[in-house]
This record gives sequence, C-alpha cells and structure tokens, in this order.
Amino acid sequence: MLGCHRCHLSHRTATVWKTLSPFWGEEYEVQLHPTFHSISIYVMDEDALSRDDVIGKVCITRTMLAEHPKGYSGWMSLSEVDPDEEVQGEIHLRVELLEGGQRLRCTVLEARDLAKKDRNGASDPFVCVSYNGKTQESTVVKKSCYPRWNEGFEFELPNPPAEKLCVEVWDWDLVSKNDFLGKVVVSVQGLQAAGHQEGWFRLQPDTAKPREDRRRGSLGSLQLQVRLRDETVLPSHCYQPLVQLLCQEVKAGHQAGGVHLVTLLDETTTAECRQDVAVNLVKLFLGQGLVKEFLDLLFELELAKPCEPNTLFRSNSLASKSMESFLKVTGMQYLHAVLGPTISRVFEEKKYVELDPSKVEIKDVGCSGLHRVQTESEVMEQGRQLLQSYLGELLDTIGKSAPTCPPVIRAAFRQLFQRVGERFPQHQHTQFVAVTSFLCLRFFSPAVMTPKLFHLRETHADARTSRTLLLLAKAVQMVGNMEPAAGRAKEEWLAPLQPALQHGASQMRAFITRLVGTEEEQESGEGWPCAPHTTVVKEGLLFVHKTRGKGPLLASASKKLHFCLTTEALSFSKSPGAERCGSIALANIRAAEKVEEKSFGSCHVMQVVYVDEAGQQETAYLQCKCVNELNQWLSALRKVCGNNPQLLHAYHPGVFRGDKWSCCHQKDRTEPGCGRTRHSITLQDWSDPLQPDVEAQRLFQHLHGLQQPLREKYWQLMEAEGPQSGPRSCGEGPPLPLELRRLFEALQDLERCHCQLSPALLELQT
Repeated sequence: MLGCHRCHLSHRTATVWKTLSPFWGEEYEVQLHPTFHSISIYVMDEDALSRDDVIGKVCITRTMLAEHPKGYSGWMSLSEVDPDEEVQGEIHLRVELLEGGQRLRCTVLEARDLAKKDRNGASDPFVCVSYNGKTQESTVVKKSCYPRWNEGFEFELPNPPAEKLCVEVWDWDLVSKNDFLGKVVVSVQGLQAAGHQEGWFRLQPDTAKPREDRRRGSLGSLQLQVRLRDETVLPSHCYQPLVQLLCQEVKAGHQAGGVHLVTLLDETTTAECRQDVAVNLVKLFLGQGLVKEFLDLLFELELAKPCEPNTLFRSNSLASKSMESFLKVTGMQYLHAVLGPTISRVFEEKKYVELDPSKVEIKDVGCSGLHRVQTESEVMEQGRQLLQSYLGELLDTIGKSAPTCPPVIRAAFRQLFQRVGERFPQHQHTQFVAVTSFLCLRFFSPAVMTPKLFHLRETHADARTSRTLLLLAKAVQMVGNMEPAAGRAKEEWLAPLQPALQHGASQMRAFITRLVGTEEEQESGEGWPCAPHTTVVKEGLLFVHKTRGKGPLLASASKKLHFCLTTEALSFSKSPGAERCGSIALANIRAAEKVEEKSFGSCHVMQVVYVDEAGQQETAYLQCKCVNELNQWLSALRKVCGNNPQLLHAYHPGVFRGDKWSCCHQKDRTEPGCGRTRHSITLQDWSDPLQPDVEAQRLFQHLHGLQQPLREKYWQLMEAEGPQSGPRSCGEGPPLPLELRRLFEALQDLERCHCQLSPALLELQT
C-alpha cells in the first residue's frame, strides 16, 4: 500500500496482498502549494488489527523535479522513516515578558495542518512547553489536526535568563508511546528587545538527538513516474480569444485544399504528449458543446490520410486518443452498468480458469472427488465452460445496453460509422470494426483487465482472479476484432472457445447496428429493461463522517457507502447493487455546501442539510475522493434540489463539535448559519469539465512551445501540395494562413498576461 503525504495532501492506493513485488499502476494528480519543498511517498504494510507499519519512503524534492522538466521516470530506493522527522503544520504562539521582565508567559493559541498519526485520520494533540528545566503540558484535543487550546503557561525568568523556550507538539496515545508532531524554539534574548512576539511558527523536526545511518537500498525500491506541471491559471476572459478560435476551427470543418489547424496540431504533438492534449481538447469542447463536431472533424481528417481498412484507428493518433478519452470522460457510468455485474461475479467466485496447457496447474484446482485429482484436460474444459459463461453473460448485457448508452456517445459512434462507410463503400465490415476498435479494444477490454483503474473495484485482483480477467479481456478483444479466427492463429489453445467467439461476433454486430441507428430505429420494450421513471443523476462511493445527531446516515454502521442520486431521492447502500439502506427525499434537502478543511482535516468534504421524518434538521458530512468529485456531487445535488421551496439562505461551513460551531463559535446548535449558501452555482453538466480555464491554460502551455514547429510543418505540408513560387530561405516560407496567425496572436496575448501577473504573484508569496 502506498501513502502520499504533504501539507493538505493525502492519497492512498489499493492494497496489494501477500507479495514482496507489488504492482499498482495507479495515477494521481494533486495540487501543490506554490512554496512546497518536497513530496514524500510512503510504502506501508496494511494491518487490519493495529496501526499500519511503515516500510520506507521516497522523498522527491522540488529541485529534483525542476531538473526533469519533462518528468522523472525510474527506480528510487526506499529510505528508513524516522518518526521525529515526519512533521508538518504550524502553531500559533504569543510569547511575552511580564512584571517588568521577571516572568515569561507563552500562550498557545492553536495549530493547523498537523500530521495525522492515528488510524482515524487525525491526531490527539497536546503541547509541552519547556523553559529552564521546567515543563508544562496543555490539555489533549481529541481527533483534530486543527486544535485550539488558548492556554497560557508562565515561567520565572532567571538571571541571567535561559536562552531558549521550547514548544513541542505531541500526539497522545492511550496504549503506545506518544508520537512527536514537531517543535518550535523561541529565542528569549530576542524577546527581551521586542517585549513580545506573536505569530504562526512552522513546526520543525527534532534534530537534537543523534541519528543512526539510514538504511537505504536494503528496504527495496519504488518505480515512479513523476512530473511537476507549474500552472498559473489566469481569469476566464484571458482565454476567450484562444477558446473562440479553436471553436471556430471546429465549426468550420475541413476545407479542401487547405491545411487545417487540427492537422498541424496532430502532426507536431509528440507521442508522449498526445494523450494529455487529447484529454484537454475533449474536456474543453465538452464544455463548449462541440465535442461531437470535434470528433467528427478528427474522423474526417484521419480518413483523409492513406490508410488500410484492417488498420483503421489502430495507431495512437490524436483522433484515436481523443475518442478514447471521450469514452472515459462521458461513459464511465454506462461502463459500470454494463461490466459491473460480470466483474463482481468473477471476483466473488474466484474460480480457477486456464486454457493454456503450459500454464495449467493441477494443484490449484484440488480434487474433483474424494480420491481422484482432475486431469489437465478436465481442468481446461472446466475453465472453458467458466470463461464461456462469463463471456456470454457480458455479451448479453452489452447487446441489451444500446438504449441506455449515453446519447452523446451514440451520436459520436453514428458519425464514425457513417464516415467509415463513405470512405470504404466496398468494405461494409470495416464500419463495425471501426466502432469496436474503440468500444471493445480501448474501453471494455482494458476495464475488464484492470477494473481497479476504472473504479469498478476498490482493490486490485489477486493472481487467480487477475488471470481470469486477462482471459476474459482477451476474449472480448477477439470478439471486437470481428474475426475470431485471426486471433486464434496467434494462440492455438483458444481454439475450444472458437464457437463462443463466433457467436459473440454476431452479437456484437447486431448490437452496433442498434447502437448507431437513429432514435426512431431504437427498440422499445425489448432487450434492456425499461428505465424507471426516476433517472440516475450521479452515483459513487463516499466516506461518511460521524457526528452528533440522528437520521438514517448517522445510524448506519458503515463508514463508506455507495450513494445514488436520482430525480427523487439521495439513497445509499453498502455497495453497488446491494439492498438500499436508506434514503433522503429530495424535497427534504435544504442545502448542499462545502465544509471548511479544518473541520475534518480534508478539503473534499461536503455537507447535505436535510429534514428527517420527525421534522428535525440534520446534517450529513460526506467526503469525496478528490476536488473534482466534490464539485460534481455539489453541482448534481444543487440541480435536482433547485426548486425546493424551503432552501436555506445561510449555513455553517464548520461542524458543531463539543459545545460550539467550529466556524463562528456559536454555542447554540440551531443558530442560523454564518455563511451564505450557493444554490445557483452549478456546472453545465456533472460530467462536463470542472475547470475549463485549467484546460485552456494547459493547451496554451502546449501550443506556446509549438509555434516554430507549427510554422515549419505548415510550410512542409504546403510544399507537398505543390511547388511554391521561388526558393524558400532559412526560417521563411509562404504567408501563414489567417487562423494560424490568429493563433499566434492569442498565444502572445496570453504570454503578456502571464508576464504582467508574475510580479503580483511573487509579491503575494512573500
């Protein structure tokens, strides 16, 4: 298990069980403070009964990231973790001299962003103040990384006075020894000159005790790919010229005899950057309502190139990467509905499935009777039947799912189907292969192989289940090829599965016919069960924070629940597809707002204020996995509850803990809120890009470094079209087209905006 930690940052990977060579393959994107110094990644040994053990850590400094602007990729040795050096956060102190300089008083006010030392994701901090050989302790604040003490400690000032006042923060533990959280040392000599000192002090590690040589290398190594992307996002209006230009290019489409801007972008973008650029473009055009037009333009430009029907869209071109990204952005809910039941069945049954004679292990199967061990042929036949059962169930679900596929995905595939048919009128089979090359090979099959990466499971599969998923993904891929015999030629041991694959190919062909049909051609009443009157708006796993109060959520024994938001209620269950534990009617919801970070030590917590059956107002605190997920949930809740007549106008951004609200310190739990609600702030669609300015900024960064390559590629393509008048000198060529000149002007304007903003940012950081 990996843990990533820094101020305001905490991520945790899935646990890989019983192995010394784990594989995760997980990707995280985090937002760092502009003044960060380093980021640490911890390798942990998960323990179900006691605290997780730390195996080692890798510390990546900002200097190291700066030395690799395109990212660092490689193995890094784990180093031993010293608990006394694992500190973070700040403490608010006021130190002053009293009685004419005869006494020293230290007031400990509060602390923020302390390290989380306990399994509950918080700490139980207290403070030790030491001066001249005497130590005093504060009270313990339970379960908080943002404690408030407001306690004073006084000491007699000797003559001559001792030089240093030491303030240490500790995490109190009932059974084991207390954990060190950091310390601050204040110079008393400097205090005598000023009389008093107050402010926030950064907690420092304990460097006083001797250090043993660190074990490095003997703890193992961690393979990482890390890249620091320095982004300064400008106000929205700064990006409008660039965004409008890109939208106009998409609306204009492909013009015969010219070089399109998208073609230049595709030709000049390197393979390592193409995936990121595709994601940025898809999200940008989703927000602008032009994603279908953008994809259709890519299909048209790709089909205009010399290509063969059997290799269509198999390369990693901008068109292929954009369509793949589009499916992941807009089709995850559909993917879960289609693959979820079969994937869950494979995980729950844990059957041994193997068709390759060179990999069959009889000992993994055991006895079929009391005295006889199964033969190799029996094991393979049993595996074939199981795999055929999984494949049949999955293909049946896919075949019935056309009516529930998101309309925007159906429209994109309809365009692709028509474009390929126009390009290869003599090869109608190619139309179906073009659709399956994305739907099966780049969407269904990868999700079956690694369901954790597509959020279908919370953990990676064990070795046996992983092998079953791999064989199932291979079968889906062969069905997607629409020619199962071609795949069997490479792996002859798949021959027993051939009849099922041929039947699956015919099922897939019928499914695609329904998928790309017009809305008038869609079936009604057959196949996929008719959708209920209530529409699912959003669903996913959320962590429930327990607080004082009543209500169905607070009574639940589970901390992590699966929530489903429909047009009627917000319901929850222990897992996807499980029996519903309870629900909150939308008419009873009064507000959906963010919770301030110090309340639970996380910036991804939202609160749903609602009225229970008894008419009492309750609040549910739900933690999302990231800020994007938080914004999606808030937007979805505000949309479906927007017409509620009794929405609140104010709310408490904090939590009622102890005897007061953490935000405004009011002691009455029923007091009106101290913050204004934001019912009207929603996204265009919960699946739309959440930060369009960020996507525009990333495109600007990419295009800014391509200005000269774009010029040269344009001249090269124009020369290929026909000879130009007169020789071209170095660095010069025919006049650039209007759209390319406008692009360069927009990039230069954005560069000037960044230059004007930089001094202000530097001043703010100081």
